[in-house]
Amino acid sequence: MIELRDVHKSFGRQKVLTGVNLAIPKGKTTVIIGRSGGGKSVILKHIIGLIKPDEGQVLVDGQDITIMDDRALNQVRRRYGMLFQDAALFDSMTAGENVAFPLREHTRLPSEEIRLVVSEKLALVGLPGVENKMPSQLSGGMRKRVGLARAIALDPEIILFDEPTTGLDPLMTDAINRLINETQQKLGVTAVVISHDIKGAYDTAHNMAMLYDGRIIMSGTPEEVRQSTDPVVRQFVNGRAEGPIKVV
Repeated sequence: MIELRDVHKSFGRQKVLTGVNLAIPKGKTTVIIGRSGGGKSVILKHIIGLIKPDEGQVLVDGQDITIMDDRALNQVRRRYGMLFQDAALFDSMTAGENVAFPLREHTRLPSEEIRLVVSEKLALVGLPGVENKMPSQLSGGMRKRVGLARAIALDPEIILFDEPTTGLDPLMTDAINRLINETQQKLGVTAVVISHDIKGAYDTAHNMAMLYDGRIIMSGTPEEVRQSTDPVVRQFVNGRAEGPIKVV
């Protein structure tokens, strides 16, 4: 459904992506694993068209979004939902108003129908009845769930998860990973998760891609990743990818 072909991106003299090749299958969860600051979020921004590559292509259903004008690109973006790292809720809006926001911006649904959709989406993420609560009244995990409800409000085909478990305790991390699985299975969406949490990747991924030194060094099922003998992949697998990586 989504393909990156030989994508290069630099910011000034800093080379971030140095030839990323990645195929993301339709109706599956792909987790992109990499070190903090390694370019995972840059890949995500290319997928949604927020930035353009210096070289290469980003294809969505075979269409290169890097050469689209704003109008065409916005049509493609309607197919996406996104859960931001910190949920990115509007503090001045209730949980219900946050979920309703994309419906009010992009549809002409009457208020009563919007209210029903909001209730449905909040129930889907396990938060029925929180419509009138403010974000400050919610825990970190609950805010993530409201953010996910907002991300699926327009019934997207593709959901992007930007470090969904960052800053959460182990119990809530497991809960969010289960929620990603449940959402993908119930809605049949294509999910793309960026993370540095190898355990969470094993729990959620149909396909894993490992980003190192600006390139995807391996892409495969969790079992294929576990069995890899590549020395750099082994350090990811063993949870040592955040420090210096030594190839021996």
